[in-house]
Amino acid sequence: MKIEFEPIGMIRTPFTKPEGMPIQPTGAAGVRGTVEVFPDFAEGLEDLDGFSHIVLIYHFHRASAPKLTVIPFLDSEKRGVFATRAPSRPNPIGLSVVRLVRVEGTILYVENVDILDGTPLLDIKPHVPDLDAPPADRVGWLKRAKRRATRKKADDRFA
Repeated sequence: MKIEFEPIGMIRTPFTKPEGMPIQPTGAAGVRGTVEVFPDFAEGLEDLDGFSHIVLIYHFHRASAPKLTVIPFLDSEKRGVFATRAPSRPNPIGLSVVRLVRVEGTILYVENVDILDGTPLLDIKPHVPDLDAPPADRVGWLKRAKRRATRKKADDRFA
C-alpha cells in the first residue's frame, strides 16, 4: 500500500537550520511565524479564527533517514523512536500546537512555533484542550527530562 500526501501550504519561521531552534513549542514562547495556506484550500480556513490554538501537522522535510532507535534531544540514552519526538521516523510527520494570533486571507499568523522555515504543511486542526489533552498518568523516561524542553535547543543529530 502506498500513501501519498500533498502539502496544503508552507510554514514560515525564523529558523533556517535545525541547529539552535527550539525542540518543542514550550521552548519557543513568543516566537512568531506564518502559515501560508495554498489558495486551493482557502475555503477550509473558514471559522478557524475562533480558536486560540491550532495543531499543525507537517512533513519533517529535512530529517535524516529513519531510525528505530535514537538518542533524543532531552536524553543521552538510546530510545525507541516511538517513545520520542525525534524527526527521523519511518513516516517523518511532525505536529505542533501553536497559538493562532490572527487569520488574514490565506495567511495564519502564529506564535510559539518550533518548526523549520519552509516546512511543508499537511493539515491543520483546531486545538481543543478538553478533547486533545487528557491527563497523563505517566510520561515514561521524559519524566526526568521534560523541564529541560523549554531551554534545550536542537543540534544537527537528525539533519
